[in-house]
Amino acid sequence: MNLIFNKAQGFPVPQSFYAALNREMNKATIPMKSITAITFNFLDPDYSAESGGYHPVEVRIEKQNGIWSLVYITDFSFQGMSFPELVKEIDICFITKQVFSLFAGGSIRQHANGLIKMFIGNFIEYYKQGVFDVHVTFE
Repeated sequence: MNLIFNKAQGFPVPQSFYAALNREMNKATIPMKSITAITFNFLDPDYSAESGGYHPVEVRIEKQNGIWSLVYITDFSFQGMSFPELVKEIDICFITKQVFSLFAGGSIRQHANGLIKMFIGNFIEYYKQGVFDVHVTFE
Protein backbone atom coordinates (compact mmCIF):
# COMPACT_ATOMS: atom_id res chain seq x y z
CA MET A 1 0.00 0.00 0.00
CA ASN A 2 1.56 3.27 -1.11
CA LEU A 3 0.35 6.32 0.80
CA ILE A 4 -0.53 9.47 -1.12
CA PHE A 5 0.14 12.54 1.02
CA ASN A 6 -1.26 16.05 1.17
CA LYS A 7 2.04 17.91 1.01
CA ALA A 8 0.56 21.41 1.41
CA GLN A 9 -0.04 21.16 5.15
CA GLY A 10 1.61 24.17 6.67
CA PHE A 11 5.19 23.00 7.21
CA PRO A 12 7.62 21.84 4.53
CA VAL A 13 8.55 18.18 4.88
CA PRO A 14 11.15 16.57 2.60
CA GLN A 15 10.18 13.79 0.20
CA SER A 16 12.60 11.47 2.03
CA PHE A 17 10.34 11.66 5.11
CA TYR A 18 7.28 10.55 3.12
CA ALA A 19 9.41 7.83 1.49
CA ALA A 20 10.38 6.51 4.95
CA LEU A 21 6.72 6.27 5.98
CA ASN A 22 5.89 4.43 2.75
CA ARG A 23 8.81 2.03 3.31
CA GLU A 24 7.45 1.19 6.74
CA MET A 25 3.94 0.73 5.34
CA ASN A 26 5.30 -1.79 2.84
CA LYS A 27 6.81 -3.79 5.72
CA ALA A 28 3.67 -3.69 7.88
CA THR A 29 0.85 -6.20 8.01
CA ILE A 30 -2.10 -4.09 6.95
CA PRO A 31 -5.51 -5.00 8.39
CA MET A 32 -8.35 -5.74 6.01
CA LYS A 33 -10.63 -3.17 7.66
CA SER A 34 -10.93 0.43 6.54
CA ILE A 35 -8.05 2.51 7.89
CA THR A 36 -8.51 6.19 8.80
CA ALA A 37 -5.40 6.79 10.94
CA ILE A 38 -1.90 5.36 11.24
CA THR A 39 0.64 5.92 14.01
CA PHE A 40 4.32 5.16 13.42
CA ASN A 41 6.57 4.69 16.45
CA PHE A 42 10.31 4.84 15.77
CA LEU A 43 12.15 3.43 18.79
CA ASP A 44 15.81 2.89 19.62
CA PRO A 45 15.64 -0.26 21.77
CA ASP A 46 18.76 0.84 23.66
CA TYR A 47 17.56 4.36 24.50
CA SER A 48 17.46 5.01 28.25
CA ALA A 49 17.79 7.85 30.71
CA GLU A 50 21.11 6.44 31.91
CA SER A 51 22.90 5.73 28.64
CA GLY A 52 21.10 8.01 26.16
CA GLY A 53 20.65 6.97 22.56
CA TYR A 54 18.32 8.04 19.80
CA HIS A 55 15.11 9.68 20.97
CA PRO A 56 11.84 7.91 20.21
CA VAL A 57 9.76 9.63 17.52
CA GLU A 58 6.04 9.25 16.92
CA VAL A 59 4.27 10.23 13.68
CA ARG A 60 0.51 10.26 13.22
CA ILE A 61 -1.26 10.55 9.90
CA GLU A 62 -4.97 10.63 9.12
CA LYS A 63 -6.90 10.00 5.94
CA GLN A 64 -9.16 12.74 4.60
CA ASN A 65 -10.89 12.44 1.23
CA GLY A 66 -8.57 9.61 0.16
CA ILE A 67 -5.37 11.55 0.91
CA TRP A 68 -3.15 11.15 3.98
CA SER A 69 -2.24 14.20 6.05
CA LEU A 70 0.35 14.56 8.78
CA VAL A 71 -1.21 15.29 12.16
CA TYR A 72 1.92 15.47 14.28
CA ILE A 73 5.56 14.48 14.54
CA THR A 74 6.77 14.25 18.14
CA ASP A 75 10.26 13.64 19.51
CA PHE A 76 10.45 12.36 23.10
CA SER A 77 13.36 12.43 25.55
CA PHE A 78 14.02 11.50 29.14
CA GLN A 79 14.07 14.55 31.43
CA GLY A 80 14.62 14.90 35.17
CA MET A 81 17.32 13.85 37.58
CA SER A 82 16.21 11.37 40.25
CA PHE A 83 13.19 9.99 38.45
CA PRO A 84 13.51 10.80 34.73
CA GLU A 85 10.34 10.78 32.67
CA LEU A 86 9.80 10.51 28.94
CA VAL A 87 8.45 13.90 27.79
CA LYS A 88 7.83 15.73 24.53
CA GLU A 89 11.00 17.51 23.45
CA ILE A 90 9.86 18.65 20.01
CA ASP A 91 6.24 18.54 18.88
CA ILE A 92 5.22 19.61 15.37
CA CYS A 93 1.44 19.95 15.10
CA PHE A 94 0.26 20.20 11.50
CA ILE A 95 -3.36 20.84 12.57
CA THR A 96 -2.64 24.02 14.57
CA LYS A 97 0.53 24.85 12.57
CA GLN A 98 2.50 25.25 15.78
CA VAL A 99 5.77 23.84 17.01
CA PHE A 100 6.75 23.23 20.62
CA SER A 101 10.30 22.83 21.85
CA LEU A 102 10.96 21.84 25.46
CA PHE A 103 13.74 24.40 25.73
CA ALA A 104 12.20 27.27 23.74
CA GLY A 105 8.47 26.84 24.30
CA GLY A 106 5.88 27.25 21.57
CA SER A 107 6.43 29.10 18.34
CA ILE A 108 4.44 29.96 15.28
CA ARG A 109 5.25 28.85 11.78
CA GLN A 110 7.65 31.56 10.63
CA HIS A 111 9.93 30.98 13.63
CA ALA A 112 9.88 27.19 13.45
CA ASN A 113 11.03 26.29 9.94
CA GLY A 114 14.73 26.06 10.88
CA LEU A 115 14.02 23.76 13.83
CA ILE A 116 11.75 21.56 11.72
CA LYS A 117 14.29 21.30 8.91
CA MET A 118 17.09 20.32 11.31
CA PHE A 119 14.96 17.89 13.33
CA ILE A 120 13.46 16.06 10.33
CA GLY A 121 16.82 16.03 8.53
CA ASN A 122 18.49 14.41 11.54
CA PHE A 123 15.61 11.97 11.94
CA ILE A 124 15.91 10.86 8.31
CA GLU A 125 19.67 10.29 8.69
CA TYR A 126 19.14 8.21 11.85
CA TYR A 127 16.38 6.27 10.07
CA LYS A 128 18.70 5.53 7.13
CA GLN A 129 21.30 4.23 9.60
CA GLY A 130 18.74 1.69 10.85
CA VAL A 131 18.82 2.76 14.50
CA PHE A 132 15.04 2.47 14.97
CA ASP A 133 12.69 -0.42 15.49
CA VAL A 134 9.44 0.71 13.90
CA HIS A 135 5.95 -0.18 15.11
CA VAL A 136 2.91 0.72 13.01
CA THR A 137 -0.58 0.96 14.52
CA PHE A 138 -3.74 1.18 12.43
CA GLU A 139 -7.09 2.69 13.35
